[in-house]
Amino acid sequence: MSNTRIGLVPRILIGVVLGALAGVLFPGVAEELGLLGQLFVAMLKAVAPLLVMVLVMSAIANRHESGLDGRKAVLTFLLYVLGTTAAAVVALLMSEAFPQTIALSQAAEGTPPAAVTSVLKDVLFKLVDNPVNALLTGNFLGCLTWAVLLGIGFRRAPEGFRRNLQTLADGVSEIVRHVIRFAPVGIFGLVCFTVATVGLEALVDYASLAVLLVSTMLLMALVVNPLIVFAVTRRNPYPIVLRCLEESGITAFFTRSSAANIPVNLALAKKLGISEELYAVTIPVGATVNMAGAAITISVLALAAANTLGIEVSPANAVLLCVVSALGAAGASGVPSGSLLLVPLACSLFGIPYDVSMQVVAVGFIISVVQDSFETALNSSTDVVYTYAADQVGRAG
Repeated sequence: MSNTRIGLVPRILIGVVLGALAGVLFPGVAEELGLLGQLFVAMLKAVAPLLVMVLVMSAIANRHESGLDGRKAVLTFLLYVLGTTAAAVVALLMSEAFPQTIALSQAAEGTPPAAVTSVLKDVLFKLVDNPVNALLTGNFLGCLTWAVLLGIGFRRAPEGFRRNLQTLADGVSEIVRHVIRFAPVGIFGLVCFTVATVGLEALVDYASLAVLLVSTMLLMALVVNPLIVFAVTRRNPYPIVLRCLEESGITAFFTRSSAANIPVNLALAKKLGISEELYAVTIPVGATVNMAGAAITISVLALAAANTLGIEVSPANAVLLCVVSALGAAGASGVPSGSLLLVPLACSLFGIPYDVSMQVVAVGFIISVVQDSFETALNSSTDVVYTYAADQVGRAG
């Protein structure tokens, strides 16, 4: 069978090429073909919350003899914080080196948070959400909370019950494997629809801003992340960084959803030999709080707005921007329209009027076909990179 001869990634690349050609040659049927992509993303989003809940619950209930290595989990979370903060700093330096301005003329719809505290409050309330509602709404923090609590509670359950939990987790994982096999077809539909409906015309006027965003994200992925991994593992970081970009970043690039990419990351973490007790917890958390790409987007667009209005950014405000961007990015998944609607929050540091900052958000939506794809690819692939780095601490070889 061809599936055994051709790997998933090459088949995805074939889907990308065929989707682009179909979008150019048959734009009239792009909307119908785009349904394939929408169905693929919907299937991933549907199974991901259940997968997180049963996998974490089973892992904790059945592996209590060895348990989750708390030091490695804490190290992973610290790497998430470090990476997101470093991304904001890199965005600041790149924006200073290549300052951008924006032609502002339109507004955008949406309600951004009024302060960082509202973002953090949203995260806290998601942690204590009703478990049924968490599953229905795709609230991964709520799913994770209940999975951990139930897993701890089931540690003393009879062995037969705990085996049934593992059987349930294996069953859901098998469903995920079947869903992922449809990735080439789904990505074919996503690319076809994007090429036919958006093309590159909408990006021409804002090409310089898009190039800066993408360049900063690539710098983070290919230079800063490897440095962080090397500092932790003392080994050549590029094999793992490039493999995560290939197997996680490509699917995240086209689905543009960290939540939808959780099953992909869990499967990749298992292939890499990462401890299940570790990745079952850190991958879902990373999809919610590890947002280096979002920190870059927030910082670059806020500084572009300041440059456009001729506002001088003081060193103190620059430092504050990095902190706010990192904190805001960690809560981006809880805000409609993700990182873009957190831009007004950063703009408020420079006294930029709300109406103007929402125009910047509108520009972000125009280039989002590029910005959001690279942002999600960076965010999602980094979840596995940092989890792998933390898992290697203390291992021989």
